[in-house]
Amino acid sequence: MDSHRHIAQHVRPIPKSGIRDFFEVVQSMTDVISLGIGEPDFDTPWHIREAAIYSLEQGHTGYTSNLGQPSLRNAIAKYVEGRFEIGYDPQQEIIVTVGVSEAIDLALRALLNPGDEVIYHEPCYVSYNPSVVLAHGVPVAVATRPEDGFRVTAEAIAAKITPRSRVLMLNFPTNPTGGTQTREELEKIAQLCIRHDLVVLSDEIYSELTYDGQTHVSIASLPGMQERTIFLHGFSKAFAMTGFRIGYACGPVPLIDAMMKIHQYGILCAGTTAQDAALEALENGAPAVETMRAKYEARRNYIVRSLNEIGLDCINPHGAFYAFPSIQNTGLSSKEFSLGLLKEKKVAVVPGTAFGASGEGFVRCSYSTSLDEIKTAMKRIDEFCRELRGKHMS
Repeated sequence: MDSHRHIAQHVRPIPKSGIRDFFEVVQSMTDVISLGIGEPDFDTPWHIREAAIYSLEQGHTGYTSNLGQPSLRNAIAKYVEGRFEIGYDPQQEIIVTVGVSEAIDLALRALLNPGDEVIYHEPCYVSYNPSVVLAHGVPVAVATRPEDGFRVTAEAIAAKITPRSRVLMLNFPTNPTGGTQTREELEKIAQLCIRHDLVVLSDEIYSELTYDGQTHVSIASLPGMQERTIFLHGFSKAFAMTGFRIGYACGPVPLIDAMMKIHQYGILCAGTTAQDAALEALENGAPAVETMRAKYEARRNYIVRSLNEIGLDCINPHGAFYAFPSIQNTGLSSKEFSLGLLKEKKVAVVPGTAFGASGEGFVRCSYSTSLDEIKTAMKRIDEFCRELRGKHMS
């Protein structure tokens, strides 16, 4: 039997994750310094892990409500109102999911009819385009530029809107660029969404990790936007809880109810132990988040300064924990640079093309690793670039 012909037509052309493919090569090597992993290098704070242990000891091992534990939803509502100035009814407007990734999938499947278009800015998180395709939608990328701080503009979005446009996906701070967005530009984007009746999926998973005194603004907090925005957030990045796989979505009752139906039949509920840990994170995790954020900011300062001194132009990212330097002056493609650096100097960075076609000419360097390792990696990258320049001159 030819098993390939039984695979659904919309699944066949979807490529495997460019990040995962690249790290298959990394895992075959030893003594590699990795600037490629998109997760905190900090352990989950002890009090959060202890809450998970206590949850198990108390026998909290059964199902919860499909929407998530009421106590956790209450805490989420309080947290979102306090931090983002958006009020949600915890009984009807919040759903706890298996990471933000599940929340994105639920939202797209709940919103899209076949052929509906989803506009998103690129370079972007690797799952956005495939998630749209898997929901039978049509992904429409809007390229962003380093000279704009990798911010997407209302003007650029407007140029992509058609009668089939249904959803706008935003991610600020942005993976992989660290780009953030201004209130002024968000207000212009909000008016555009209202005018064209677009639903916004706003992925704000990195919102606690902003630098230089910047204040994160959620588009859902702007006039007229809460009713047309699904606010997406979670615990993986700021609270260093990637393996707990807990995210959440907040939005209008009809949209959350539609997402819940899909979640109900596909997942049922997020893990109970992880939900108990998430509750502890919201109630007592702020000091640990600030400690980690401050360390990221110090690492960012070092890595960006070093990359620019090496000759790899790099904007100063104001959020997340990624630098996105240009490698265009090396004469290599993103993939060639990344593979060469890995094989010759044992430093792993991610080719920019893993985050969409507009990522060509860049690589992603994560500074969610120790400062000592970052310093060693920068020395090796400097050596690699010097040797490349020497080859070009000879």
